[in-house]
Amino acid sequence: MSTPRFLDLPPGVTPQKIETSQGTFAALEAVPVSGVVERWPALLVPGLTGSKEDFIAVLMTLAQSGRRVVAIDLRGQYETPGPDDPAAYTCAALGSDVDALAQVIGAGDPVHLVGHSFGGLVGREAVIDGRTRFASFTLMGSGPGAIEGRRAGNGRKIMEEVPSLGLEAIWHARFEPEALAQDVSDEILRFLRKRLLANSPTGLSCMAEQVLSMHDRTDELRQIEVPTLVLYGEHDDGWPPESQSEMAARLGAECVVVPGAVHSPSVEAPETTAAALVRFWNAAEKHFLDIRSNTV
Repeated sequence: MSTPRFLDLPPGVTPQKIETSQGTFAALEAVPVSGVVERWPALLVPGLTGSKEDFIAVLMTLAQSGRRVVAIDLRGQYETPGPDDPAAYTCAALGSDVDALAQVIGAGDPVHLVGHSFGGLVGREAVIDGRTRFASFTLMGSGPGAIEGRRAGNGRKIMEEVPSLGLEAIWHARFEPEALAQDVSDEILRFLRKRLLANSPTGLSCMAEQVLSMHDRTDELRQIEVPTLVLYGEHDDGWPPESQSEMAARLGAECVVVPGAVHSPSVEAPETTAAALVRFWNAAEKHFLDIRSNTV
């Protein structure tokens, strides 16, 4: 469970509802506090039990690089409603949502796409399906196939127990003890409970099944001409760091290991994470413009 350390929105960050052909999505939008929007926008996609709030700590810094930056709740996640149809929560279906969001946010410009954990698997679907031109793609704490280790065990429990026990019981049995062990504030504890209970039970269970069964699509992703970054915490307990490093090598992608971080670099090391993203995004844009100028 990705746990934000604060909820107060920084300057330049506001809640939004984004209308798309796939429906309405809850979002946090960041724009520069000073200066103007002069670079391509970015779309941030959270993980399985997360939400847009997982990116609060990086939003202002990312926007100050001259961009509009949008973090969203996936369909059925926290403040974005979702149906009871399991087919709406496959990675392919959620990837179509990301396509629709990117096309609205970009308004004709390419969009930098960042997917955290399960959000990386969803983002990968959007990149591979070829419906949208992305400026770059970042896999943040996200691996080549099904999640592994302790987090895989947690995913199985979610998949099996949510339909039978319900979200309230899961909160008390699993998520509340985990949050208390992190010694979070009462405000954060209330938020985590509210967020979990707002999820679509069908969506949460189906997304858990997806993250446990996803096959390796690294070779397919490699065929897409998009600058790619693999970024993860040095102590990641989702996909093993060595697995993510190997994936980066297979992709021919840049690889950034965030010192001291575990599975949520944007929460655990926000400044390091934001600096790496801005540098990567700037380089991707320069590369694109260089290619375009050479073909004119």
